[in-house]
Amino acid sequence: MKKYLFFTISFLLIFMILQVLSGLILTAAYAPDFSGSGHIGGTLSNEVVFVQRSEMPLMIIAAISAVSAYFILNKVTKNN
Repeated sequence: MKKYLFFTISFLLIFMILQVLSGLILTAAYAPDFSGSGHIGGTLSNEVVFVQRSEMPLMIIAAISAVSAYFILNKVTKNN
């Protein structure tokens, strides 16, 4: 039971850290495109554009988190 709890906690911590880091990187790398925004003559367009998000980055981060948590669990239990 201790192994399961340790794996779960380490997985959640690694997952949250990777999510925050990827969010910071994506936010820092974002460059808005004002050329097609309709900003002509001082008026802004009221058009809202929704971007469809892919689930692949989330699955990749989850897989990296699970593998990392597994190796951390093995290393901790090996030392005890």
